[in-house]
Amino acid sequence: MNAKVTAVALVIVVGLVIGAYRLGVSQSGGDVTQTAEAPATAAVKDTPVAEGASTAAPAEAARVDGNTSPQAAAMLGAGHPPVDAGLLNSVTAGTPATRAATTPNPAPAVPANTRFTHFRVGNRNVKSIFAEDQVIWVGTSGGVIRYEPASDDYRLFDVRNGLLANGVFHVSRWKENKMIVGTYGGGLAIYDETLDKFDIFNVPDGLADAFVYDVLVMPNGDMWIATWSGANLVRGGRLEDPRAWETHTVASTNGGLPNDWVYGLDLGKNGEVWFATEGGLSRYQDGVWQAWNHEDGQGAPYELVKDDNQFNTDPASVSSHHARQKIEMGLQDVNTAYNPNYIVALTVDREGIVWVGTWGGGLARFDGESFRNYTVKDGLPSNHVFMLHEDHNGELWIGTSNGMARFEQDGFRLMTTRDGLFSNTIFSMSTQPDDTLWIGSFGGVARINMIPES
Repeated sequence: MNAKVTAVALVIVVGLVIGAYRLGVSQSGGDVTQTAEAPATAAVKDTPVAEGASTAAPAEAARVDGNTSPQAAAMLGAGHPPVDAGLLNSVTAGTPATRAATTPNPAPAVPANTRFTHFRVGNRNVKSIFAEDQVIWVGTSGGVIRYEPASDDYRLFDVRNGLLANGVFHVSRWKENKMIVGTYGGGLAIYDETLDKFDIFNVPDGLADAFVYDVLVMPNGDMWIATWSGANLVRGGRLEDPRAWETHTVASTNGGLPNDWVYGLDLGKNGEVWFATEGGLSRYQDGVWQAWNHEDGQGAPYELVKDDNQFNTDPASVSSHHARQKIEMGLQDVNTAYNPNYIVALTVDREGIVWVGTWGGGLARFDGESFRNYTVKDGLPSNHVFMLHEDHNGELWIGTSNGMARFEQDGFRLMTTRDGLFSNTIFSMSTQPDDTLWIGSFGGVARINMIPES
């Protein structure tokens, strides 16, 4: 991962049209610096109030409002977070300027005179991006946006035209004419582009929970679905066949799945499936489950990271769910936003190495035998890792609560709003076939056109 790149972009500041969703059109040329100030506060995740939130009420039940249809609300039982939790929870972002003097390799990932394209989505988190050759799908906490960069055309999908909930955690291509949308409280939505309609699959169809965080389609057509209450396996992707649905939980796997909150999925080099959960890492291969957590080396110890932790609110103080998790994981003596067992981001690189982003425990590298942890002290922008992405060139990008980094053998190359990011709170990333990078954050998206250095 030593390829060097420069980024060419142009700043487009977009008016907030159709509520706060529009991707849009105002342009300025020439060499420019970052013009959009990062928000003073940023909603870190559309998850239960646990994640560093200091202003939200305890998340004990879903709430019916403009973000959720009555049908979706009826599916949600006690213990679920509010569907608009991301708009309630806020944390003060760290100041990136203090990092440059202390990190071992503070050079930015791109030269200082680069240009970026910015797209605003209003007071929303961009939790998922799926970049195709001509179309970019942007999953936000206010719906899905289909955007065509060449024409600047866009279309918003939300509860007014087919979704059961506006919060979107996952968007991906399934078949030639179908898109998969995982929603926050509205189940699994399949958009048929030919018919211009959504088919919704929810708890009555076999879905373990209406909160869908990730979806993985296997080479043989099987579909794994990560939910708040376990992982579904749909044999052959036959969503309309009740006999094809399976639900895997802590109980059904005898602890092989360490926690029922499954946050991420990825396919391993040898056909195995990896699961990111709130209780650790899990692997499923040939019918066998195996799990790892902090006791096995995942995530840095609290003593190593406590002085670098930018979130001082104890999640357990505002969420009974996280209070229970804290006891189960032996973290009663920790009173800040730290849980090395909780995996927020997961990716398996082309070499088969598993990369794990934790909630306050830094970045973990797992080779199948042991973990190697990276923290702020190694040059990571923050110990709260929200996004992991391997681009077409094999470069590993790490999105955190305090900016983004590119992993290199000699350290981390850092990128913040000073270098062109829309915000330092990075949730998602995707790469177009031409290697253009799309980076989703709180409030908007940054596009980076990557050109090899001569």
